[in-house]
Amino acid sequence: MDEKLNMSQQCALAAQKASRILGCITRSVTSRLREVILPLYSALMRPHPEYCVQLWRLQHRKNMDLLEQVQRRATKMIRGLEYFSYEDRLRELGLFSLEKRRLWGDLIAAFKYLKGTYRKDGVGLFTRVCTDRTRGNISKLKEGRIRLDIRKKFFTMKVVRHWNMLPREAVDAHSPEVFKARLDGALSNLV
Repeated sequence: MDEKLNMSQQCALAAQKASRILGCITRSVTSRLREVILPLYSALMRPHPEYCVQLWRLQHRKNMDLLEQVQRRATKMIRGLEYFSYEDRLRELGLFSLEKRRLWGDLIAAFKYLKGTYRKDGVGLFTRVCTDRTRGNISKLKEGRIRLDIRKKFFTMKVVRHWNMLPREAVDAHSPEVFKARLDGALSNLV
């Protein structure tokens, strides 16, 4: 991070490392079948743009696009999907975009703070809304007021809107594993 707390350098390094690994996969593996490329991508390349992303939160669209570009190249390598759009390739492979995977991780962390393993630590993080509405989930969170635009990117501010849009079945899960499965279903409708 630089003196202005900008994470662009960290993002560029993560994208560069992932791109190098993708180049190694391209040069060393002759098969372009889904069964070969997808496990290599998931095991070797994808952890680099996702490593500690909760700490060096992406704030600028150009940084998000830089990381997403590496995943675009990886999905384009697979035979039969070269001419599909990026969203169609992701849908066909059963993958999420990196931006959606960050949201997925944030919602799982919010669940753990609200109902799971970190429940005691999450008492002061979120404020629950007391309402008797029947639409949506019953565990809605209150959006706090913010005075600075930079606070919009904070975990406690950003996750509230998405948490409130989750279906009741996902929010009422009794364990993080059940929540993850139901969250996959809820997020798969969004590309």
